[in-house]
Amino acid sequence: MSKRKAIIVMIILLIFTNAATFIASNVVSVKLNDKVVIPASEYNMLLSTYGRYSKAIELENYIKENFLGEVDLEKLFDGQLKGMFEALGDPYSAYMTVDEFKSFSEETEGAYGGIGVVVTPGEDNLITVVSPIEDTPGERAGIKPGDKIIKVDGVEYTADKMDEAVKKMKGKPKTSVTITILRTDKDGNNQHIDLEIVREQIRLQTVKADIIEDDIGYIKITSFDELTYDDFKKHLDSLMAKNISGLILDLRNNPGGLLDVCVNIADEFLGEGIIVYTETKNGEKQYQYSDKKHIDIPLVVLVNEGSASASEILAGAIKDHNRGILLGNKTFGKGIVQRIRQLKDGSGFKLTVSEYFTPSGESIHGIGIEPHIKVDLPDDIEQIGLENLEGDTQLKAAIGQIKEMIN
Repeated sequence: MSKRKAIIVMIILLIFTNAATFIASNVVSVKLNDKVVIPASEYNMLLSTYGRYSKAIELENYIKENFLGEVDLEKLFDGQLKGMFEALGDPYSAYMTVDEFKSFSEETEGAYGGIGVVVTPGEDNLITVVSPIEDTPGERAGIKPGDKIIKVDGVEYTADKMDEAVKKMKGKPKTSVTITILRTDKDGNNQHIDLEIVREQIRLQTVKADIIEDDIGYIKITSFDELTYDDFKKHLDSLMAKNISGLILDLRNNPGGLLDVCVNIADEFLGEGIIVYTETKNGEKQYQYSDKKHIDIPLVVLVNEGSASASEILAGAIKDHNRGILLGNKTFGKGIVQRIRQLKDGSGFKLTVSEYFTPSGESIHGIGIEPHIKVDLPDDIEQIGLENLEGDTQLKAAIGQIKEMIN
C-alpha cells in the first residue's frame, strides 16, 4: 500500500472510532517523513463519505430494532447495493446477487433452463422482448419482438425488477411457467395474452447454415455467445469450400451478446480498418480493427427491429465499409456497452461504461441502423428463414438482390 493510501485509511479509521478530530482550512497536513500532505478536498471527501455511511448504518440499526417482521440481513444489504445501481436511472446497469449473476453468466455460456426469450428494459419501464430465440419454447408459444412481459406466474413486474422476472422465468426443464404479455397491434389496440410455457434446456445453436439455389450461401446467427464464433467459422469454411458465389447473412431477431465474438466474425468479412470503437464519458476511445484477410464475395445482410447491440455492430461495420447490402427493417438501437464484473463472493454487477460508434463515427443508441433496402414482412407471418421461404418476403428479396450482385 502506498503512503498516501495508508494515510487515507488511517484517517478513515480515526474518524470512525472518534479517536481524533482534525481541523482544516486550506489543507490538512499529516506528516510522514515530513513529506506527505492530504489536500483539503480529499479530507472533505472523507468526511462526506463518513456522513453517508453513518446515515446508512443508523437506518439499518433502526430497521433491525423496530421493523415488525423478520429482517433478513443479507437481503437488506443486497437491497442497499441494488438501490445504488437503480439510482443511476440506467436500465442496463444492475447489481446481481450470487444466484442472479450465475443465471446471467449461463446465458453467455450458451446453455440454461428456461423459455428462450431475450428481454430489455423499455422506455415505458416495461420488460420488452427484443426477440424470442429460434426454436425455443418462447418462439413456439408465439412471443414476438416488442411484446411486453407484464406478469410472471401472476406476479406483476416492471423493468426495474427485470432481473427478478428473468430469474422466475428460468428454471428446471419440463416445468411450466405462465407469463402475461401486453401486445399492441397496428391500430394501437392492446391485447393481454396469458401463455403457459414448458421450460426446456436451452442449448443455443446460435449458427445455422445452408445453400440456397445451388450457389448462394446462407448463414443465420441468432446471438453471440462463447461458442458462436467457432460454429460460424466452421459453417463459413464449409460453404466457401463449396464455391458459393454469394452469401446471405441473417441477423434478424439477433439480440446481440459478446462484443469480442462479434468483432471476430466481422473480421471475416471486412478488409483492413475499424470495426467499431467505444468512448467513455472521459473521452477515452478504444478501437477494434480488422486485418486485410477476408472473404470477397457479394454479401446481403438481413436485419429487423429485433437486431440489437452486437448484431448492430456487425451490420453497421458492413454498411460503413460498403462491404454488403443491408435489407429488411431498421434495427433496435442499443449502442451502449456494459462492463461485467464478478465479486469475490460470487455476486456481481453490470455497469454502462461507454457508448459504441460505427466506423464512420455514428452513434446508433436509441436510433438504430436503417437498411439500404426496406422490406416488410407480412403481418401474419409466424416463422422466418429457410423453413418458410415462400412466406419470408425479406429472405426472398435478399435472394433476388444477391443474384443481381452476382450477375
